[in-house]
Amino acid sequence: MHPSSLASGGGIGDFGPAAYEFADWLAAAKQTLWQVLPLGPVGFGNSPYSCTSAFAGNTLLISAEVLAEQGLLERGRVDALPDGESPVDYDVVRGQKLPLLREAADRFFEQGHELRGAYGAFCKENEAWLEDYALFSVLREHHEDQSWQSWPKELAMREPGALEKIRKELAEELNRERFLQFAFYQQWCQLRSYCSERGIRIVGDVAIFVSYDSADVWTHPDIFRLHEDLTPLVVSGVPPDAFSATGQRWGNPLYDWEKLKARGYDWWIERLRWAVETCDIVRLDHFRGFEAYWEIPADEETAIHGQWVKGPNEDLFIALRSALGKLPFIAEDLGLITPEVVELRKKLDIPGMRVMQFGFNDPGAHIYLPHSFEPNTVVYTGTHDNDTTLGWWKNSATEEERISAASYLNISREDEIAWSFVRGALTSVANLAIVPVQDVLGLDSDARMNVPSKTLGNWSWRLRKGALTSELAAKLSRLVELTDRDAVLREMAAVKDVDAGQQASGSEQGKRKMCEQITT
Repeated sequence: MHPSSLASGGGIGDFGPAAYEFADWLAAAKQTLWQVLPLGPVGFGNSPYSCTSAFAGNTLLISAEVLAEQGLLERGRVDALPDGESPVDYDVVRGQKLPLLREAADRFFEQGHELRGAYGAFCKENEAWLEDYALFSVLREHHEDQSWQSWPKELAMREPGALEKIRKELAEELNRERFLQFAFYQQWCQLRSYCSERGIRIVGDVAIFVSYDSADVWTHPDIFRLHEDLTPLVVSGVPPDAFSATGQRWGNPLYDWEKLKARGYDWWIERLRWAVETCDIVRLDHFRGFEAYWEIPADEETAIHGQWVKGPNEDLFIALRSALGKLPFIAEDLGLITPEVVELRKKLDIPGMRVMQFGFNDPGAHIYLPHSFEPNTVVYTGTHDNDTTLGWWKNSATEEERISAASYLNISREDEIAWSFVRGALTSVANLAIVPVQDVLGLDSDARMNVPSKTLGNWSWRLRKGALTSELAAKLSRLVELTDRDAVLREMAAVKDVDAGQQASGSEQGKRKMCEQITT
């Protein structure tokens, strides 16, 4: 469950009281993993997979209630924000919450707040991405959220004199943006620490590609395949398949892997260093793209006329492990997976994903059913891109799929479907089992998070207050105990801690982590 789905006040879920209540419920249910979507600032379609930065946080997730507790907002102003149950309306939230957050920023600087020391340390430690992102974010707003490529040429091309001039002119706004990133990460780190104390680890998510309209491409155009005028030369996507005759043209700019290799994959090392500092386990989205990716000429309107191009393969992961040690990855290896992709994943000893909803289509899909799993696997009943299990049963599954699922899971009533899938996942041999909260609650298609073919109206679902009851926690807890998953995960956590201690270099052991800095 993404934090935006929490029943927080302010029109969107955030890192405030509702998040801590959810962590308490997870602990009561003996859950030791909380998987989230990418936490970056959302761009096109409000998608967490279309972020405007690979490093910055989505400031809409900052809790105004926490800021009020810190003396940075008046409590009455916070209470006047929208309720905590209706679907997220991003335009309304931006219009009502962002001014309040900026007001808190102004008060922070006016007061000489007690957190000024931690704020200064955060800015210094993260200067490499923070300064460019703050400038990008402020300029983007000044240009009515238009892509950076449409800005005045001297800004789009990052001419030093023009950037220095604009930094002076917009100094106050840049300070606000820096503070909001500090507030985001302070609140996130405090929530993560609270989860850790209760034995809950965070599973984060890193998308392989970044958006063209992002601080990353604007700041580092040299590591992407762009024309001289900085427009994309080629873009990402997937080829035509049974689901789409024209394939999917995602439109992300593609990396210049040769240049990245010559630089020792420095940008990727910093990106993954940041990911493992802010989460405990990292899901690598579109893992198959590291072996080979679908390259589409940027002037093509569909994905038909693309081609497979070899990715960095093991070379990138050797560089990552050399710099960062053994990394806790999950490979999102769904879709068109070749033997070469499987070989790469196994060589790297990274667990792959199995989504049970996919398993009832035909005999070739049985790899997604528990009897086919190997232990080094992460099983899901469904993901954010799937319909809920009940919604799938009612609206998407074929008659043959329903018959097969009913036979396999011994389903006799519709109200048993979601929990039959949950039970199938937890009783499998897969080392990790992750369930969308919608399936724990047995919700139908109205609770779906994302429909991949839709460009608008996604990412807005939210929990109903009080939906996660103590009775539901007890039910899930009993299943966890019965399947020995509490013991398995405790053992895995202990092994991970030993590995981390053995592989960290002396300099890394001595370095204070970002989360330690800003929560002390």
